Amino acid sequence: MRTNRALKFILVAALAGPLTGCGYHVAGHNDSLPKSIHVIAVPALENKTTGYRIEQKLTSATVHEFVAKTRYRIVSDPNGGDAILRGKVLSLEVIPITFETNTTTTTSTAQASSMLVTVRCEITLTQRDNDKILYRNDNFVFRNEYELATGTNPQGVITKGDLLSYFQEGDPAIDRMAGDFASRLVAAVTENF
Repeated sequence: MRTNRALKFILVAALAGPLTGCGYHVAGHNDSLPKSIHVIAVPALENKTTGYRIEQKLTSATVHEFVAKTRYRIVSDPNGGDAILRGKVLSLEVIPITFETNTTTTTSTAQASSMLVTVRCEITLTQRDNDKILYRNDNFVFRNEYELATGTNPQGVITKGDLLSYFQEGDPAIDRMAGDFASRLVAAVTENF
């Protein structure tokens, strides 16, 4: 009886094994771009927001991600690539989502401890020699949650302006967010999500 169960288990596992991988792949391992593309031009993204230099950080992170994770050579001059990746940063939104409260005998204050960052862009990858659109997303949305460093504001209160400046200045926070954005963007472009 035990041998019979073991044989059934082996048979089911053998039949189910090939079916489990059917139609799925790990992100970052499929390249749907034409084989004729060897060089991708990535000029600076356009910034349509009020965020200072956000486009520079996102462009730099995108170039780094292409170099680190793909086989393509990256240039900034649109005339030097087989394909051109163009983009516009349409909005940057930073919203506090969790708070820590500090209560004393006379007052109670709340300080944001994490935030949701949403970046919305228009992205187009075009083959240069024939203007064929290889990837287009007029509403590419990157959204991720980030923890705030404690002690950002000595008064213990973080304003909306503090949250925006936290992600718009030279902080490591914007570098991390830009890296996360670039990882998602390069995967979407190369895998044609």
